[in-house]
Amino acid sequence: MATIIPKSLPLVRTVTPALQFLRFRGKINIQRPKEPHYERARVIAVTQPKYPEPPKAVTCFRTRAQRTQHQLDNPYNEIIAREVRNWLDHSKLVAIFHLNSITADEVFRVRVQLYKQNLHLKSYGRKIIGQAVEGTRYEAILPLFHSNHCIIFSPDQQKISALLKITRKVPQMVLLGGIVEETMLSRNELMAYAQMPSLQAAQAQLVQTLNQAAGHLVQQLQTHQNNFVQVLDVHAKGENKKESAVDETQEKL
Repeated sequence: MATIIPKSLPLVRTVTPALQFLRFRGKINIQRPKEPHYERARVIAVTQPKYPEPPKAVTCFRTRAQRTQHQLDNPYNEIIAREVRNWLDHSKLVAIFHLNSITADEVFRVRVQLYKQNLHLKSYGRKIIGQAVEGTRYEAILPLFHSNHCIIFSPDQQKISALLKITRKVPQMVLLGGIVEETMLSRNELMAYAQMPSLQAAQAQLVQTLNQAAGHLVQQLQTHQNNFVQVLDVHAKGENKKESAVDETQEKL
């Protein structure tokens, strides 16, 4: 046996494994990973957790109109609606504009110019406007609020000339109509109203006309009396001249 097994070779041979690193050829897609093997997919499907379905509320069986009905009962909307109603009740001039595409900076500049003339630019949603004017005498203005809009309030109805002068420089604001002293006016009627004189000027013209009529009537009534007085005055002066002439002649004699 000694001659069969060489002495230079060990009895137990150890083998050292060789490691070789290989790079994956394809690029791993994280968003769309490769589907797992069929057996693994079955295991994943079986081990998938299942949660009980939450019970459905009563609102899930309501219609869209019934679900949105509660939005009208919003306390904040009621506060804003009362504010709109207060503006309508205490404003002698209300102008409604259709608002086209406009930047916030331009709206701010227009609001500042209007505020200097005691004109207040406001903007509200159509639901709030409807809630504010429903069942009131202002309900006729509701069809003007189907699109983007803005409202201008003023306690002085004579500011309509300044309003038209300022908004004429802003083509994005289109005048639709307004309310002047609780009277609904169209765009043409508002422009015609702006060309009318102020209330004080109209009152002064009326007083002047009445005074002229009264003075003319008094003048006509006193015409005959004045003529009679003038005739008597001339006659009296003629008599005085005759008497003075007689006196002079007597003195000479």
